[in-house]
Amino acid sequence: MAVYQFAEMSLFLTAITFPEKSDPNSGHITVTFTPPEGSDSPPTSIDIPLSPDTSDLEKFKVSMHRSPTDAYIMPAEFNDWFTSCFGFPVILAYLGDHRREVRFEEMMPAKENGWLSTLSKLPTAILGSSESTKDSENKRITFADCAPFLVTSQASLEDVSARLPDGVSMDVTKFRPNIVLSGASAAWEEDFWAELVTGNVTLSLVHNCARCKSINVDYRTGKPGEGEEGNVLKKLQRDRRVDPGMKWSPVFGRYAFLAEGGDGEVIRIGDEAKVTKVNKERTVFSKFPVQRGWGASCF
Repeated sequence: MAVYQFAEMSLFLTAITFPEKSDPNSGHITVTFTPPEGSDSPPTSIDIPLSPDTSDLEKFKVSMHRSPTDAYIMPAEFNDWFTSCFGFPVILAYLGDHRREVRFEEMMPAKENGWLSTLSKLPTAILGSSESTKDSENKRITFADCAPFLVTSQASLEDVSARLPDGVSMDVTKFRPNIVLSGASAAWEEDFWAELVTGNVTLSLVHNCARCKSINVDYRTGKPGEGEEGNVLKKLQRDRRVDPGMKWSPVFGRYAFLAEGGDGEVIRIGDEAKVTKVNKERTVFSKFPVQRGWGASCF
């Protein structure tokens, strides 16, 4: 389920309680559902274990953007809670140790004697790849759309806010970034970023993130927004359709992967970050060919 299809998903917020060192299984996610403005129902919450016992859980197939994986159906108490909040049957899936294949063309295993091996030898300008993708090959992901990280800049966010009426600021959470950087010299500078380093962590910035109507959702009502705030996508379409690989959708942010050696490192708010590689041209969103025609409506 995605916000652009089910706007009421914006009414669910999460908080994480990390495991105690003495009990690795003690951590949980608290999900709170706040009914839309005007409702008489109070907020309701549920705690979901970070590491549930899967020994008695039923496996089933999940396919996101044609990248399938196995998952587990969580116990009835969790499914029933979500079902009561949504008002229709919902299943909560636990990924466990399973992972999904990254569908970007340059990250797919190349065949020695096929069209894909020919593609891998094409110039960078055609594939839209960069040196940073070398660190990201053969990566696998969880339930994230396309990559585990999304990097955006405060300067670009301010550009979006400037398109709204006076006194109205764009809510950055509607873009769902993991990392928001301040200090960029100009808005949309991140379109060309290829690598980002903070402390001992290196992120390979691989592709643009094309946006959909989810950024128009009103988080107070769980419905499509009204007025100017409900037309942010259209405002960005005027000049931010800059990726021919996703030509109908405006770009905001860069998909990123953790480079080798970063596992276990910590990034904190306020850490200094440095852009260490820049592409001469914008990358072009590429995906496994069986999915052509899918991308523009999926984010």
